[in-house]
This record gives sequence, C-alpha cells and structure tokens, in this order.
Amino acid sequence: MNNYNDIGVLGWGLGLPLWAIPFLALLMLWSMFWKGLALWHSARRGEHWWFIVLLLVNTVGILEIIYLFVILKLNSKHLFSKR
Repeated sequence: MNNYNDIGVLGWGLGLPLWAIPFLALLMLWSMFWKGLALWHSARRGEHWWFIVLLLVNTVGILEIIYLFVILKLNSKHLFSKR
C-alpha cells in the first residue's frame, strides 16, 4: 500500500509547508507585474537587447525595477502612460 505522506505537502513532492504556497503565489504575481511592465516599456522604445535580457533573466522584479527607475528614469506617474 502506498503511503502518500512521503511525497510532501499537497502531493507535489516539494515538501513545502502550507504557509509557503500563498507566499510563492504573491511572489509570482509581484514578479509578473514588474516583468510585464518592463517588457512593455522596452518593446515600445525598440530596445531589443533589454527586451531579451528582461525576458530571459528572472530576478523577482529587481532587474525590472532597476531598468524602469534607474535606466529609463521613469517616475511613478509615467509607468502606465502611453508615451
């Protein structure tokens, strides 16, 4: 008989505690928000190399935030503007 307790929380075999699941979901949403915003800005500006780097490198939003606020020097009111 199989003992399903040996395969981890929720049967995924990851061994994650239950509190980690909402934390990982929030971390994923945070990362997707910043990545999408940075990719959108780099595509609109025609910066192909930045687009490729931002698409391939996962830094949980850190590189994306640096790109938006340090490289592009955007302020918060220009993050969602069309220009």
